[in-house]
Amino acid sequence: MLIRNAIVLTGDGERLDGVEILLLDGRVAAVGEGLERPEDIRVIDAEGRWVTPGLIDVHSHLGNYAAPGGDALADGNELTAPNTAGVWAEHGVWPQDPQFPLALIGGVTTLHVLPGSGNLFGGRGVTLKNVPGRQVQDMKFPGAPHSLKMACGENPKRVYGSRNQMPGSRMGNLFGQRSAWIQAQAYQRRLDSHEQALADGEDADPPERDLVLETLAGVLRGEILVHNHCYRADEMGLMLDVAEEFGYRITAFHHATEAYKIADVLASAEVCAAVWADWWGFKMEALDAIEANAALVHAAEGGCAIIHSDSPRDIQRLNQEAAKAMAAGRRMGLAIDEADAIRWLTGNAAKALGIAEETGLLRPGLAADVVLWSGNPFSVYSRPEKVWIDGVLRHDRSDTDSRWRTDFDLGLTPAGQWEVAP
Repeated sequence: MLIRNAIVLTGDGERLDGVEILLLDGRVAAVGEGLERPEDIRVIDAEGRWVTPGLIDVHSHLGNYAAPGGDALADGNELTAPNTAGVWAEHGVWPQDPQFPLALIGGVTTLHVLPGSGNLFGGRGVTLKNVPGRQVQDMKFPGAPHSLKMACGENPKRVYGSRNQMPGSRMGNLFGQRSAWIQAQAYQRRLDSHEQALADGEDADPPERDLVLETLAGVLRGEILVHNHCYRADEMGLMLDVAEEFGYRITAFHHATEAYKIADVLASAEVCAAVWADWWGFKMEALDAIEANAALVHAAEGGCAIIHSDSPRDIQRLNQEAAKAMAAGRRMGLAIDEADAIRWLTGNAAKALGIAEETGLLRPGLAADVVLWSGNPFSVYSRPEKVWIDGVLRHDRSDTDSRWRTDFDLGLTPAGQWEVAP
């Protein structure tokens, strides 16, 4: 495939006008002018249209809270203990959730499905390619690391305090988290001792497996990325203190409505802030939110801002959410343009998920996860016309017969409502 005459936002802060993008064998082969290409390649003239990398949502619950909803399909929160680090979000993903194709129509090619935030340690998150699959393994992003969902603030203390259990306060939150990391360090020492014994030629039995501590030990080894639900600036500071105490890194704070207050601190610690554009006021810790939150995080030297959804509705309109944050920054006098703001949905998001070497940018060698927009992607009037994932055309707005239909859709749609292509 060759797309020519496009306005291209590369995902790393660059805008290229009137260039060509060559897609070969599922990868971006080249971006530039006058590209050499095979004679029989398909050419799309994108005159007046925009091209971006595929959008990435770093905070989703699709599949874990599948449509049409209800208790039977609520599989995102294991609210039985403050520490459920041993559960994996992928074990609750329903691949037939009809919300997946709706996100695809919105240009989302990759999404990160997380457990809920009712526990101090909610469990492992999983990164998915937004493609049809009979089981979740068919959707998993190859090579993407697991994440660990942590939470601070009101959610865990409300859930367990209402049961007269610990934690019932923010003090209890920190006690529970630090206690768990102490246990994880001890477990890791047992693993290290076993490996050393084997290296010394000794016949040693491994420690008894503990799925909770396996996840936490994976974080301590740097194999699992921490995504921390946290709203208030002071609590994000406390979480950074705990991370320093136990020697792990926080990859991103999620929701982070007060990230703008410590944008310089987050940038110095190389921690991204994954935020909404304008959700606020639905609980006390969300009270001091501002619309320019992402813009101020972005403006800090080395800052990493991300717009996320946490919503089956907003995941369909991530481009519009980013547009709101960009406009708020401009009203403050910050020089933020489309090439900057697209990073909040692509390059920065890929970085936070540990997949930046595979996707998130339109650069040679990376996956051909590409969206062709009808116009400026930050306009409410623009729509994704075509969406490619690994070079495969997964959505074509002009061809309704080709749309992804889940088993759920097929089971409930009256016969004959859709025309079937010959």
